[in-house]
Amino acid sequence: MATSAASGRGGSTREKGAKAIVADQISQGVQSTSNLLHLMQQSSPSQAQLMMLPKKLLAKTATIGNTGRVLQEMPRVISSLDAHMETSLQSAPHLQTVIQLLANMESNQLNSLSKIHFSQEASD
Repeated sequence: MATSAASGRGGSTREKGAKAIVADQISQGVQSTSNLLHLMQQSSPSQAQLMMLPKKLLAKTATIGNTGRVLQEMPRVISSLDAHMETSLQSAPHLQTVIQLLANMESNQLNSLSKIHFSQEASD
């Protein structure tokens, strides 16, 4: 029994030693990785730019959201413009008639003015 008790105590001491060694190795690994990352950041300008990228994207979140909303509205806007164009094309013959009427009115007014002008010259 004394032998098993001694081996039990020795076993727990070995476990503590092994855990300490593993913890130390993990700590060294983390420290090495951290040092490597710092070296990469200092030596690589593209790495620094990549680190800034998420901040820049975050700053543009509102713009990206607004662009998404505009793109969602585009089909409705295009449909509305198409309907207005169709109405305009249907109104084109009427506009041509109005233009012709205005031209006739202008011509009649000019004829009337010229007749008045000629009659005044003749009477002088």
